[in-house]
Order: sequence, then structure tokens, then C-alpha cells
Amino acid sequence: MSIEIEVGLENAVRVPRVTEELSLEETPKGLANPKTKRLLLAAGGAVLATIAGLFIYFHNRESTDDAQVDGHITPLASKVYGRVSQVLVEDNQAVKAGQVLVKIDARDYQAAVDQAKASLLLAESEARSAGVDVPRTRENVLSGTTSADAQVMGAQADLARAQATYEQAQTADLAWAQANVEKSEANAELAKADLARYRPLMEKGEISKQQYDAAKANADATASTLKADQQRLAQAQRNVDVAKAQLDAAKARVEQAKAELDSARANVKQVSMKAADAQAKIAKVEQARAALEAAQLNLSYTDITAPVDGVATHKQVEPGQIVQAGQGLLVVVPLESVWVTANFKETQLKNMKPGQKAQVKVDTYGKTFNGHVDSIAGATGSVLSLLPPENATGNYVKVVQRIPVKIVLDPIPQEKAVLRPGMNVDATVITD
Repeated sequence: MSIEIEVGLENAVRVPRVTEELSLEETPKGLANPKTKRLLLAAGGAVLATIAGLFIYFHNRESTDDAQVDGHITPLASKVYGRVSQVLVEDNQAVKAGQVLVKIDARDYQAAVDQAKASLLLAESEARSAGVDVPRTRENVLSGTTSADAQVMGAQADLARAQATYEQAQTADLAWAQANVEKSEANAELAKADLARYRPLMEKGEISKQQYDAAKANADATASTLKADQQRLAQAQRNVDVAKAQLDAAKARVEQAKAELDSARANVKQVSMKAADAQAKIAKVEQARAALEAAQLNLSYTDITAPVDGVATHKQVEPGQIVQAGQGLLVVVPLESVWVTANFKETQLKNMKPGQKAQVKVDTYGKTFNGHVDSIAGATGSVLSLLPPENATGNYVKVVQRIPVKIVLDPIPQEKAVLRPGMNVDATVITD
């Protein structure tokens, strides 16, 4: 192949016409082309770098799209029966803890509180009265016992005196009277015998009339003395009988005093009975106070308040509605305390543990939020389900199970995103 090069017309004279022949080879094709080799090497290096980067990025990451936002769902129910007088909240309205949401007609429960207060006042009055009766009864019983003791001692002293009087009348007085009678009888018999001897002598004139009269007078005197001594003996016998009667009366008084003392001592039991009655009245006071507290508690249940800050939703109550105890009215959902429950395959949990960093992508916002693994469930989701599976012998098929993992998110500003329980998310845990 020959190429002619013309340098220029104006130089044609001075420059000789040169004819140069260049020998050119054909460009190699395919992998023999150096440029292609360079491109392939560069592409291979990029692919290897990409694969290495992806491996480095994904080798310690476990992800799942079987995840959702969870939270504390707080259902509110009525604790008492009644008619709804007011509903102070709308569906999906934000509420604060302690805010009254529903009011139940409280008139019946207010009347029960008033009745319980009256019962408490009555029980307290009876308890005070019983408390006063106890010391008064104790004083009365003590006084009665002391008096009965004194009566017993007095009766026993009277008995001792009556016993001494009876013994004296029965021995000394009666014996002395008996001896006097016997003496007087002897003197009377002697005087009578002398008179009988003097009468014949007087009739014979052997003695004077004066001597006979003196003997007669002596006989009369001794007879009178005998009669007097016999009367004193009869009186002594009567005195013995009187002393015996007085002794028996003294014994009876002693027995009566002892019986009164036993009765007074038995009255001590009244103190215990009064004290027991006072304790029963005090117990009634406590019972009435407990009934009042229960009535006040039921009255407080007529105002149904929000237990936490959140959003009131799923409202199922209207004014005028009759509600039963335990009937659900609405639900309060605290949106600031939510977490993510991610169901990872059991094969993904080998290196997973609490405290590891996590990333959650929320479908609603298309954003990713940071958090950490809080805890791992103690059993698989199927075991924790309402009807756990029972693997029959002979047709068992091994299925990879999923275990719930709780992921707590870092605080998210409300203006940036609001996560609601039930939202679908993608969860990724960065294992160490």
C-alpha cells in the first residue's frame, strides 16, 4: 500500500516528490485485543470489589420482612353497672393520663355512699357507748365483790358470837340454873320435913308457936326459892333455844353472804361480756368503714379516666347506653411507647443477642430508623399461638420456625414519624 504526501504547491519546487510506503497490520480481535483485556480486567476488579463490599456489608446482618410495630393496647371497661351520662372523647382523639373519658350516672352510688356514712356514724356511736359500759361495769362488779366480802366477814363474826352465846347458854348458864334448882329442892325438902316435925311438937306444946311459924316461913321461903330457881332453869333452857336459833340464823346469814359473794364474783364475767361486746362494736365500726370505702370506690368508678397518654380509639359507647361491669368501652393506645416485633427464622438467631444494633424500615414512610435488640422470645411463634401444632408420627415435615425478637427503637420525633401498632416494617439486626 503506497501513500503519496503532497507538502504544498508553493514548496513543490523545493521539496522533491516523495513516495513512502507504510506497512500496516490488521487490528487483533477478541481477547487478543489489549484494550479488551484491559476492559475485562477492570470490570472483573469492579465486580470483585462489589462482591467483597456486599459480603462485608451483609455477612453480619440478619433481615426479615415478617415484622410489625407493637405497643401497649390499653382497653378501658366499666367496673360498675349503670347508664352512661356523658362521653367526653371522640374516636382517635389524643388524651392525657387522668383525663375523664366517660361518665356513668353516679346518683345510685352517691346514695350508697351516704347510707354507708350513716351506718358508720351509728356503729361509732354504739362503740363509744359500749366502751363506756366496760369500765362502769367493772367498777360496779368490783364494788359488789368488796361489799359481798365484807358481808361474808360480818356474817362469820356474828356466827362466831352466836356460837359462843349458844355454848355459854348450853353449858354454864343452864348448869348453874340446874344446880340452883337442885339446891333449892334440897332446901325445900328439908324445910318441909322440919315443918312436919314441928307441927306435932307445937300441938303438944313442946315448942312455941313462934318456932313453928319460923319453920313454916322457912318452908314457904325455900318453896318460893325452889320455884324461882325452877323458873330460872326454864329461862336458861329457853335461852339455849334462843341461842340455838340465833346460831342457826347466823349460819344462814353466812351462807347467804357467801352466795352473794359467789354471785358478785360471777358478775366479773359481765365485764368480759361487756368487753367482748365492745370489741364486736369496734369490729362493726371497721366493717362499716370498709363498706363506706367500697361505696366510695364504686362511686369513683363512675368516672372512667385514661390510664396513660395516648390516642383513644375503637370507641364503642354512647350517652344513654346501659353498660355492664366489665363491658369494653374504648381503647387507649400510647403512641410514644412502641416497639417492633420481628419474626426471624431460627437459622438467623445463631449470633443474635440482646443489645445488638438494629435498623427498621417502615413501609408507611419509606424511612429507616435505628434501634437495638431488647430481647428474644423464649419459644417459637407457633408454640405461643392459640392452637400449638402437634406433629403426628409418620407424616412429619420439618419446617423452619420463626422466633419473635423485640426491637426497641431510638426516640423518634413526632414531627418526623408516628409509628402505630400493626404497621408493617422490615427489620435488620447487625450481629457482632
